[in-house]
Amino acid sequence: MKSATFRGLRQLLWPKGNSSSDAPRQLRPTAYLDGLRGFAAFLVYIHHHQLWAHDLRAYVVFENAYGYDNEYHLATLPGIRNFFTGGHMAVGIFYIISGYVLSVKPLSLIHAGEHLKLFDNIASAFFRRWFRLYIPIMVTTLVSAVSWHLFGNVIWNPTWEGKSTIAEELWNWYMEIKNFSFIYKEGWPWVSYNTHLWSIPLEMRGSLITYTACIALARASHQARLLCLLALTYYFLYVVDGYYCALFTAGMIHCDLDLLAKREGGYFPRWLRRLEPYKVPIFYTLFVFGMYLGGVPSHTQDLEDLRKSPGWYYLSFLKPQAVFDYKWFYLFFAGNMIVACIPRMPWLKRFFESRFCQFLGRVAFSLYLVHGPILATVGDRLYYMVGWIRDAADKHERVAHWANLFPLPKTGPMGLELGFLLPNIILLPFTLWVADVVTRGVDEPAVKIAAKLYKLVQSGEEQEQQQRPMTLAPLTRVD
Repeated sequence: MKSATFRGLRQLLWPKGNSSSDAPRQLRPTAYLDGLRGFAAFLVYIHHHQLWAHDLRAYVVFENAYGYDNEYHLATLPGIRNFFTGGHMAVGIFYIISGYVLSVKPLSLIHAGEHLKLFDNIASAFFRRWFRLYIPIMVTTLVSAVSWHLFGNVIWNPTWEGKSTIAEELWNWYMEIKNFSFIYKEGWPWVSYNTHLWSIPLEMRGSLITYTACIALARASHQARLLCLLALTYYFLYVVDGYYCALFTAGMIHCDLDLLAKREGGYFPRWLRRLEPYKVPIFYTLFVFGMYLGGVPSHTQDLEDLRKSPGWYYLSFLKPQAVFDYKWFYLFFAGNMIVACIPRMPWLKRFFESRFCQFLGRVAFSLYLVHGPILATVGDRLYYMVGWIRDAADKHERVAHWANLFPLPKTGPMGLELGFLLPNIILLPFTLWVADVVTRGVDEPAVKIAAKLYKLVQSGEEQEQQQRPMTLAPLTRVD
């Protein structure tokens, strides 16, 4: 597995050195979505590293608008800020992509009128989804819990309060994971062994909504299905506080429109067809607006703070009453604008189809799982060593001897300081390597395990039907 991992990274970094890489790559029509998912996971990595390394004052600056409280920095400029603190926008894009990808096969079968195959497809996907999401979570969090007792203060600056014995730690891990795996649990979904995993239960809930909507609207007309999905999206966003559900149903709308556009017979909405001659300026304008909205200030959930932010006063009045955390309302529109624009902007689509983005797309889930624990171990020590001394870190005596062992200058714009970039020459390749190992050793096997479990269930049912004697149902008279 190690040789395969290094070979994959070598092909990524030096593609010309391998003769097989010179051949044209065969990409799927939705390969740009894989690259977008991977790049979004990379933005989450950058976001968390920026906030971890910098002090509390910088945290406030990063999460607010350009010019807020007379703070003017390159990292907070509209559009540019998404490359420093774009993790929130990235999560919204995750959900839109999931709504698109999970529904592309069911909607294709609906368009083809293959309703029996539709049932088989959704049954298989529904059965495998939970295992595909939660097996990697169980494995990676278990490694974190056990490694704390194996190595302790040597590497860990845990974000949880470690137990005194490994038996207590394993029991605590079991209690947290079993509660975390119940997606209908009241309260915020949280697991202390990796606090970045809060989005996974919401991912599972959105998946169920996607599958359910496909079944419920399987026999609806094309126009009725689009109207129902729009009504669901409006309900989730404006009536109740279900932003993540709205992102999934919006992803389904993107998928349905793309499939309708490829069909002959005038199924695609006529009013959208009339806009086709103006698609270039329309999509470039939407992309600019999407990038601006993607940088919504998110330091607090107080709408008054948003109104004090330069460039957001009038936009603040668009927030509906139902949305509690206002940033998700604006990120809904930002994510949908960006996802819609990418396949219509050839240069941007090519970027997400590039080798680097495709690699990120393949390891995206694992990157999301492992970047937090690596940041709390290797990253915490490395940042502390080069001079990023945070108030929270000062309270931990176990890392005090790491402070300023090799201080680096903090010259450069905020977020691009030399002392921040140089540690990432080590941290980023190491994190990508671990993500690749976890993808090969945990994530991909989890997908296969889920598929084998489904086949096992299916084969058992078929054998039971074959062994069951043939009986005739009693005749019932209906008057």
